[in-house]
Amino acid sequence: MSTAELAASYAALILADEAVEITADKLDTLIKAAKVADIEPIWTQLFAKALEGKDVKDLLSNVGSGGGAPAAGGAPAAGGDAAAAAEPEKEPEAAAEESDDDMGFGLFD
Repeated sequence: MSTAELAASYAALILADEAVEITADKLDTLIKAAKVADIEPIWTQLFAKALEGKDVKDLLSNVGSGGGAPAAGGAPAAGGDAAAAAEPEKEPEAAAEESDDDMGFGLFD
């Protein structure tokens, strides 16, 4: 992570901790007050836009909790048979398992 990303991240955390709205101007002000040199304004704009309308404390408390795509198959369609959708699919049983004995040789022959 670059110095610019770290500075913008820490500034955003400070603003979130103080319950102050995160804007590019406020991020710039904090970064300049910390005397971090050579930060391009694009970083503060990106962080401000990414965190706009989001609760940073809530994001931090839910790290690693998932929340991605639904499980395989997803939810049943409206009007569909919910009981059939809730029942897991049964795997077909193997007809006959093959073993080395059937092939006429063994591991230590």
